[in-house]
Amino acid sequence: MSYQATAALQAALYALLTADMPLAALLPGGIFDAPPPGTPQGTYGVIGEEEAIDRSDVTGAGAEHRVLVQVVSDAAGFATAKAAAARIAEILPGAQPALAHGRVVAIWFHQAQARRTEGNTVRRIDLRFRVRIEI
Repeated sequence: MSYQATAALQAALYALLTADMPLAALLPGGIFDAPPPGTPQGTYGVIGEEEAIDRSDVTGAGAEHRVLVQVVSDAAGFATAKAAAARIAEILPGAQPALAHGRVVAIWFHQAQARRTEGNTVRRIDLRFRVRIEI
């Protein structure tokens, strides 16, 4: 198994998402690699948890990374958060961002879950993606 490309993958996903102007308009609070301290206002994204699974074979080392991207919003209703989540789900699948270490073979949408948090005042959508990397 290889966990060597994890930092490169996070940097590439961050660059891919922050370079998208329509997404920037939907996430005026920005995109982070950790939730901001406290309870920030507005709508923002977080590149979060990651799980790596060995996918090495006879041709070489590789891994499947299961990455969580969250959209968090204090806007009333889910419409604002869902619009940003939908844009992220358009950008990532099929993208093959360049990595400093290894290469992305493919990115697939895996799962999404929308929920209310913090006493029903905050909306959060968890998007999970599968990323196949060869080293």
